[in-house]
Amino acid sequence: MCGIVAYIGNKDPKPIIIGGLQRLEYRGYDSAGILVCNNTEYQLTKITGKVNALSKMLETKPNIAPHLGIGHTRWATHGIPNDTNAHPHYSNSGKLYMVHNGIIENYDSLKMELIKRGYSFYSDTDSEVLVNLIEEIKVKENVKLHKAVQLALNQVVGAYGIVVCNTFNPKELIVARLGSPLAIGLGESSFYVGSDATPFLDHTRKVVYLEDNEMAVLSKNGKINIKNIISDEPIHPYIEELQWSLNSIQKGGYRHFMLKEIHEQPKAISDTLRGRLLVDKGTIQINSVNEYKEKFLNAKRIVFVACGTSWHASLVGEYLFEYFIRIPVEVEYASEFRYRDPIIEKDDIVICISQSGETADTLAALKIAKEKGAFIYGICNVVGSSISRETHSGIYTHAGPEIGVASTKAFSTQITVLILIALKLAELKKTFDSRQLHDYQAELSQIPEKIEKLIKTSSSIDEIAKNYSDSQNCIYLGRGFNFPVALEGALKLKEISYIHAEGYPAAEMKHGPIALIDKNMPVVVIATKKTNYEKVVSNIQEIKSREGKIIAIVSEGDETVAKLANHVIEIPNVSECFTPILATIPLQLLSYQIAINRGCNVDQPRNLAKSVTVE
Repeated sequence: MCGIVAYIGNKDPKPIIIGGLQRLEYRGYDSAGILVCNNTEYQLTKITGKVNALSKMLETKPNIAPHLGIGHTRWATHGIPNDTNAHPHYSNSGKLYMVHNGIIENYDSLKMELIKRGYSFYSDTDSEVLVNLIEEIKVKENVKLHKAVQLALNQVVGAYGIVVCNTFNPKELIVARLGSPLAIGLGESSFYVGSDATPFLDHTRKVVYLEDNEMAVLSKNGKINIKNIISDEPIHPYIEELQWSLNSIQKGGYRHFMLKEIHEQPKAISDTLRGRLLVDKGTIQINSVNEYKEKFLNAKRIVFVACGTSWHASLVGEYLFEYFIRIPVEVEYASEFRYRDPIIEKDDIVICISQSGETADTLAALKIAKEKGAFIYGICNVVGSSISRETHSGIYTHAGPEIGVASTKAFSTQITVLILIALKLAELKKTFDSRQLHDYQAELSQIPEKIEKLIKTSSSIDEIAKNYSDSQNCIYLGRGFNFPVALEGALKLKEISYIHAEGYPAAEMKHGPIALIDKNMPVVVIATKKTNYEKVVSNIQEIKSREGKIIAIVSEGDETVAKLANHVIEIPNVSECFTPILATIPLQLLSYQIAINRGCNVDQPRNLAKSVTVE
């Protein structure tokens, strides 16, 4: 989950790497470091804390004229955040330097063997073990750096994205990956490296995404050589053109990326619908479904696999698919699925959902299901990501870059895609008549406009937040389509405000959580006027009789719940299957405002990183 940036070429790498690390800081912000060098000298700078602190420290260093640099912003796995554990790490000789994202699982046995051979270790990281292993092989086998890296990586167990250089011969960067993403930007006689493409968006649009078990040698003369780490076979680089704009990864006047991304949801959903929702033709066009329609039509079961917010989107998918296409659905935590012996049949469809397309547990679960013969369908936001490459087919959301660690527009666009797929399959399976489907399509086309209206009329949320910013606990309740909303609302509050919150099906309140309710307990209830409305009203009355403080998300014009709740937030009236998109947005804004009131770092909440690429 760490962020890696590197450069080799004719420019000064320092501003490139510092700027790139700032864009990648959502991946980790425990410590940061940079190494720059030229043919005669090098300079290492590392510090606990954020990239800004690194930048300030760098200003105090003597100026050199480097042409190569590697940088890193860390999310701690092995070893506490401190200057020593910060990357880059270097070998005992001081010649080899490396930045690393991932976990080397057999680092301890490797470390013990290297100690026997005279190596000393100064950090608590697994990364320092790997860079010394590379050096040991290079010296012992008398091979070039890239060959030493290859041989070392064939000895390690775990996941990695690494960049290695030799300060005594700084003519190349060695880049390799297994499980941790790395992108290579191609400039004029220069190369950029990043954990994703955002660090070099303003430098080049040409990018090569490394696959698992691939290694690239990037030379100062502008040559790139890629080979398979295991087989040693050469690989021709596949060059892609980046589509994201530089403006999309900037705050654009908003205080935080999270707030910007909440406000971007109407556009993100419109972009996700564009070219797919064809209301005038009464149909939905999804090529990846049309191409494999027999797989979908003959599937006996659909299994969703995901983590975090994407898992909540999967729960919405379960309701959607069972309602529209009448097929059994299961929703699995990827982290649990991969360590069971799941029963997966060849006529099952496994749908993997991930914003980044790099989530380690989801990727591992995907590969297990693939080995068992299932058809794998992916839903992700990042073009060229690992999940998009590993699946048989899939679909992209068009949320655009999501920088805030707490996911917002990724969630709403995932649900939008799931609605589109459900409606398309309902059309193919004829589980609904054409008139009904057309009505749903027409209503879906209006969702961005309704969200725009909802955001503009959400000023009351700031006042509600003032009442509960000092709370220690919170309960979220919902039923049916709104149960996943309750889970997602609770997660957002936990992530960015550090208030303990739990989501429950409203009917389960009586099976334990009601014991917690008193005058100090805020309870958020999603009480839209749909199925089970009367039962949710009864749940609200039970809360009120125990003096719980009720914040209700209700359908526009609701009077019943308004009389019972302490606070009411109205959302536009929509069909029940669309409520998760609309009902989630005020909960995002509520969490955001509470976090602001508590003085929390909204975009970089403690202990969290955007993309979980390690176990």
